[in-house]
Amino acid sequence: QVRVVESGGGLVQAGGSLRLSCAASGSTFGINSGGWYRQAPGKERELVARITSSDRTNYADFVKGRFTISRDNAKNTVYLQMNSLKPEDTAIYYCKRIILALEYWGQGTQVTVSS
Repeated sequence: QVRVVESGGGLVQAGGSLRLSCAASGSTFGINSGGWYRQAPGKERELVARITSSDRTNYADFVKGRFTISRDNAKNTVYLQMNSLKPEDTAIYYCKRIILALEYWGQGTQVTVSS
């Protein structure tokens, strides 16, 4: 039984930064990976960044050079450091964790970037 909870969203001005956290609790032992997705109103949910259990990462083109995904295995937490935020980054950000080949989603955290 796994629960995934995101935190760290909020309101920030363009050019600012936020750090999102994705904590997994419950039965989380074993190989796991994580990813961040986002969805704006009227748009499809899209991949932002992913990190594997061996710490390989990949990013969507629109965030390369601005966002960094990382993990803290001791805390079983995946992070998304977001720098140089733009108004078009405004969306609900969701965390997905894959643990023992099963997918778990968080409830999402709102990120709003003002111009």
